[in-house]
Amino acid sequence: MKKLLIFLKDYKKECVCAPLFKMLEALFELFVPLVMAAIIDTGIANADKPYIIKMCLVLILLAVVGLISSVTAQFFAAKAATGFSTKLRHALFKHIQSLSFSEIDQIGTSTLITRITSDINQAQSGVNMVLRLFLRSPFIVFGAMIMAFTIDAKAAMIFVFTIPALSIVVFGIMRITMPLYKKVQGLLDNVLGITRENLTGARVIRAFNKEADEQKHFEETNEQLTVMQKFVGKISALTNPVTYVIINAATLLLLWTGAVRVDTGVITQGEVVALVNYMSQILIELIKLANLIITITKALASANRIAGVFEIQSSQHVENASDSSNDASDVSANDIIVEFDHVNLAYSGAGAEALSDISFKVQRGQTIGIIGGTGSGKSSVVNMIPRFYDATCGQVLVDGRDVKTYEFDELRDKIGIVLQKSILFKGTIRDNLLWGKKDATEEEMTEALRISQALEFVEKKEEGLDYMVEQGGKNLSGGQKQRLTIARALIKKPEILILDDSASALDFATDAALRLAISRMPDSPTVFIVSQRATSIMQADKIIVLDDGCIAGIGTHDELLESCHVYQEIYYSQYPKEVAL
Repeated sequence: MKKLLIFLKDYKKECVCAPLFKMLEALFELFVPLVMAAIIDTGIANADKPYIIKMCLVLILLAVVGLISSVTAQFFAAKAATGFSTKLRHALFKHIQSLSFSEIDQIGTSTLITRITSDINQAQSGVNMVLRLFLRSPFIVFGAMIMAFTIDAKAAMIFVFTIPALSIVVFGIMRITMPLYKKVQGLLDNVLGITRENLTGARVIRAFNKEADEQKHFEETNEQLTVMQKFVGKISALTNPVTYVIINAATLLLLWTGAVRVDTGVITQGEVVALVNYMSQILIELIKLANLIITITKALASANRIAGVFEIQSSQHVENASDSSNDASDVSANDIIVEFDHVNLAYSGAGAEALSDISFKVQRGQTIGIIGGTGSGKSSVVNMIPRFYDATCGQVLVDGRDVKTYEFDELRDKIGIVLQKSILFKGTIRDNLLWGKKDATEEEMTEALRISQALEFVEKKEEGLDYMVEQGGKNLSGGQKQRLTIARALIKKPEILILDDSASALDFATDAALRLAISRMPDSPTVFIVSQRATSIMQADKIIVLDDGCIAGIGTHDELLESCHVYQEIYYSQYPKEVAL
């Protein structure tokens, strides 16, 4: 939690004013029993109505001033807490964006969502409650005890024994529940993960008639969360009854002692009432303190989880450019734009390597096809060019420089990539295209849509480029989404264009027209086409065939049909020999 307090540095005034105004309210509250004692001992005992009215007006004045102080304190506390959570959420989101794919895969998406929503909300509640009550409650508890000593020292000794007993109960329960609340948040991660998985995979679940199984899985996980919440709730619920028992026992003892002291003439009836009021104030404040501690316990557990994300640093760093083994003069001579030099890749937590000893060179303007069976490492290869993942061994070079020596912006400005899953964001088609180039003109957008074969369906929309796309592109077909994501990549006119199985939803004619349009682009980008279809890569200048993370063959379509057994299997599985011939 200490590491997160830095986000309160811009709210120092609010952090000081909120508890001060709360303590001011508490101070006025401590005077109330004394005024009540004066009304009983002087006003009622002497039947002095003007004095009673005057003291009642004093009580009203104390209430009004206390109310104003309380509202002011609440304003400052809310301002500080909401400002804290806003800054924290921005910082956490920014930090998550800085992490590499490896770290995000390791942490898990559902956990990150929980921490940026539920955990930060818990931390916000904790800050708010601390600023309002953390000083007020102890101030009233010890203030009431001191005021009791000013009335009668012997009767006040009851307070001395009561307060430590209550503190043991409250802080003991806090010590037990804090690790349990952390487990509750962890189980909440699991529930959120299952919910997210079911929502994103709803069609698959229905297609395989797995609704009952998924519902059972969710109920089991939710039941674990419910059981844990009930268990920790029962422990936390002990706070109020145990404190009530202690306070009520202390009140009975106080009344008995007060009665004896009144009978002997040591104190007055009004002073006994004041002592009982102070005991009641302690009861109320300790109950508030108990609830505060429960909130703080949850907030601390959440804060530790948030801090845990901040402690995770990206494994990717920009290395010194002098470490690159290739000379720039060789690059211009050979015109090699991408080179893999004995590259291995192992994903975090994986038992085996995803890629082994991958080596090839790509000349500027070439079209490279990458094909292989499922899980052969096709996407892994192209994901290393923009440095989504780092090689565990070997080098990936772009323009003769190791990708690790590039600043991320510099490297990725050279690359346009269309991932396997077509992701569009809520907004107009124009907004989505501007992701590729912020200052793109209408003509550039039209040209990108034309090349991606999306112009026809966009022009049919009444709003055209201003057609509103729903979150994830839910109001578009799979083929339309793919063509728009390709247009978004093309609009930046990248030196390297990566199409990672991004035409799977297109028919053969549209796919062919797309490849032809890209090949005729005036800038002639270097194109990587990852595909399961042999037809999509047949015309490529070079085809890389992968098998179980290794290169099984490199060459043209005709060369591979003669020499590469893996390519032959893939090709003839799609086109029987008699048809192919």
